[in-house]
Amino acid sequence: MVSLMGKTILLLVASNIFMTLAWYAHLKELGQKPWLVAALASWGIALFEYLLQVPANRIGYTAMSIGQLKILQEIVTLSVFLPVAILYLREPVKIDYLWAGICLCGAAYFMFRGGIGVH
Repeated sequence: MVSLMGKTILLLVASNIFMTLAWYAHLKELGQKPWLVAALASWGIALFEYLLQVPANRIGYTAMSIGQLKILQEIVTLSVFLPVAILYLREPVKIDYLWAGICLCGAAYFMFRGGIGVH
């Protein structure tokens, strides 16, 4: 059985895949279309993100503080963004991604050092 934290992480990963595509796929796929077409397509994709993100936050908030939940979200966001940026959008790998990840590890340490759910 998956823990509350595990369910939260799985839902956040899935929702972030949709959101990353909603935010950035139009740059590659719809670059020649009017911005309104890109916005409507992005909104359509973002609907699926919200259908996963809202339950993720509701489940996560039963076990974590809001600060912990937000830092977890940022870690998941960067973890999803990097492969999409590198593999799909063909962005060059930069050392700055490593530094950003290290900063998020520090943020996670400070938010979770007292334990999960500590407000």
